[in-house]
Amino acid sequence: MQVAAKLEEINRKIEHACLKSNRSIEEITLIGVTKYVTIERTEEAIQAGVHHIGENRLEGFREKYDHFQGMDLKWHFIGTLQSRKVKDIIHQVDVIHSLDRLSLAKEINKRAQQTVDCFIQVNVSKEESKHGLSPEEVLPFLEKLRDHQKIQVVGLMTMAPHTEDETVVRQVFKRLAELKEQVQEKGYEHAPCTYLSMGMSNDYEVAIEEGATHIRIGSKLVG
Repeated sequence: MQVAAKLEEINRKIEHACLKSNRSIEEITLIGVTKYVTIERTEEAIQAGVHHIGENRLEGFREKYDHFQGMDLKWHFIGTLQSRKVKDIIHQVDVIHSLDRLSLAKEINKRAQQTVDCFIQVNVSKEESKHGLSPEEVLPFLEKLRDHQKIQVVGLMTMAPHTEDETVVRQVFKRLAELKEQVQEKGYEHAPCTYLSMGMSNDYEVAIEEGATHIRIGSKLVG
């Protein structure tokens, strides 16, 4: 199936999830995750109307960024980012979804020429295979970020377990939404924490129902 048709189907499901949860489709940012596909397939997605591109590897990010340079796109780095690699993407990336440690924050703050929008990655499900802070570590971590002037914490990010049990998935997303509210109550100037980056190809509808603002769609969009 062509990407345009897939995008149309995804948008229908987004609209349905928004209706179920009394939300506006305008609140949802769809990030096309192109980490496993070619430049040609990525271009097809862009032509279909995808303007937010997500990559999780440095090589894939740079290859696609260089190819599409000059186009009206927003670039999201959604994978684990090694501190030593920050210098290689910091002037091209628009949003980092995987801030999860102080050493990475220090490197971003050191290398960035202007404020960088970041999501704090939270391992809500506490799976050993996943990166991210535990929910209990988020507020103390935000306190340590106060003097990192180049970092703006725009939201929280998580990944739900790969399971058919919707109740488990929903609880993970619900917990992240609750955590976002706790952060917002603090009134941090450096961490308005407006957004929730959660939901992928297999669970984005549930994520939207639980408050997601940014969904990361790869396989269901570009294959």
